[in-house]
Amino acid sequence: MKIVELPYRRNSAELFEPIAGEPWSVFLDSGFPLIDSGRYDIISARPYMTLTTQGADTTIAGNRSGTGVNPGDPFLLLREQLAGRADNRSGIPFCGGALGYFAYDLGRRLERIPATAQRDVAMPEMAMGVYDWAVVVDHHMRRTWMVGQGRCPDTERNWAALERMFRSTVQARLPHYTVRGDISSNMTRERYAQAFHRIQHYIREGDCYQVNLAQRFEISVAGDPWDIYLDMRRHNPAPYSGFMRLPQGAVLSSSPERFLQVSNGQVETKPIKGTIRRSKFAYEDKALAAQLLESDKDRAENLMIVDLLRNDIGKNCRIGSVAVPRLFALESFATVHHLVSTVTGTLAEGRHALDLLRGCFPGGSITGAPKLRAMEISEELEPHRRGVYCGALGYVGFDGNMDTNIAIRTAVTLGDRYLYWAGGGIVADSTLESEYEESFAKAQAVLSLFGRGMVQNVGS
Repeated sequence: MKIVELPYRRNSAELFEPIAGEPWSVFLDSGFPLIDSGRYDIISARPYMTLTTQGADTTIAGNRSGTGVNPGDPFLLLREQLAGRADNRSGIPFCGGALGYFAYDLGRRLERIPATAQRDVAMPEMAMGVYDWAVVVDHHMRRTWMVGQGRCPDTERNWAALERMFRSTVQARLPHYTVRGDISSNMTRERYAQAFHRIQHYIREGDCYQVNLAQRFEISVAGDPWDIYLDMRRHNPAPYSGFMRLPQGAVLSSSPERFLQVSNGQVETKPIKGTIRRSKFAYEDKALAAQLLESDKDRAENLMIVDLLRNDIGKNCRIGSVAVPRLFALESFATVHHLVSTVTGTLAEGRHALDLLRGCFPGGSITGAPKLRAMEISEELEPHRRGVYCGALGYVGFDGNMDTNIAIRTAVTLGDRYLYWAGGGIVADSTLESEYEESFAKAQAVLSLFGRGMVQNVGS
C-alpha cells in the first residue's frame, strides 16, 4: 500500500473540483466545516472495475477484464471483487475498495415485492465502482492523504500526475444553474390523503405498525449537478452527504442519517425517527426541540425501529453483542430537529460487512415495521419507484470496513430533471396534517435552494 500526505484544506470540495466532471467520480462528504462534527471526507474517480445492477442482471466492466453480465446476487458479486489480502495498518478509514450506492429497489432482489409503482428513472439499482486509490481528509487531525492499494497497474503509472493534481490549488467554483418553472409533486394533497388513510386502515387491520410514505418532487434545472450539490451542501449541510456522477446522471445526497458502519468488526447504526421543523426564533426553536424530545408518539416510533434494527444487525453480529448505548438523542440540522438512537454490535466470526448490509437492506428506518409488509404497502401507494432514495450511499473497503448512509434528503439528476423525495413514518396515532407538513419540512432546504417556497401539486 502506498500513502502520501497532501496539504490539508478545510473545504474538501476544492480537492474534488478537478475530477467533479468525470463519470464515476465520488465525493463522500462529512459536511465540514459547515458541520463541526464532520470528520472524514473521501474522494476518488477512475475505478478499474464497475458493477451496475439493472433488474435481474449485474454488468461487471473492468479496465482489463472486459465486460460481462451475471445474474447472481449483487452483494455477493461485489464481495468477490473485494476479495484478497488488504493492507490497512494506517488508521485511515478507507484505503481502496468499493464506492457508490445501493438503491432502495435493490431490495427486490432480497424480497418478493409487487411491481406496481412506475419505474421512470433509468438509474441502476446498484452502482459500485472498485477504486484502487483515494484521497482521504481527516478534519479533526487536519491532515490529508492520498492512498493506493496497487491492485491496478494504472495506479502506479498515474500516481505522480494524480499527486500533482491534488497538490495544486483549485478554488471551489461559484455555483451557477438556471431553474425553470415550478416544483411539482407526484402526489396531490388528495392522493396523499387517500394513501394516508389506506395505511391507517392497514394498521387497524393488524397488517403493520408503521409504514413509510414518500412523495417525489420534480423541477427542471439547467446546469451541472456539481453546481447544484455545492449549493445543497451550503444550504443543508449534513454529516453523511455525498455526490456521485454516473454516465446516466448524478446522485446528490445531504443525508443526516448513518445506516451501517463497520470499523474493525464493530458495527454501528443510527436510525432517525421523529422530526419537527426548526424556527428562526431561538425561543420557539428551543420549544420545538423540547416538544420533540417529550413526544410519546415519536419516542414510540423511534423505539419500534430500534427494535427492528437490533433484530436486523443481530443476524450477522456475535450473540449477546448488540446494544443500544444512545436512545432518543436530539440532533439538529438546518431546517429540522431529529430524534436519533444508536445501536451497536460486533460482527460475527466469518461474516463480511456486505453480509451485514444484505441482512439489513433496505434500512428499517425508511420502510416501517414489519419490514416486508410495510414495503409492500409503500409500493402499492407511491406512484413511482424510489430508486436511489432510501437506499444507501457509501464505501466498502478491501479491508472489510464499511460506512453507508440512509439516502434521505437525496436527489437524482437526469439531464435537466431534478428529482427529490421526502416522506415519513405513519403510525396509528399519526395525523394527516402533521405528516403532510413533515414531508414538506424535510424538503424545505431544497425548495428554498431553488427560491421556490410553494410546491405546485400535480397528480400523476
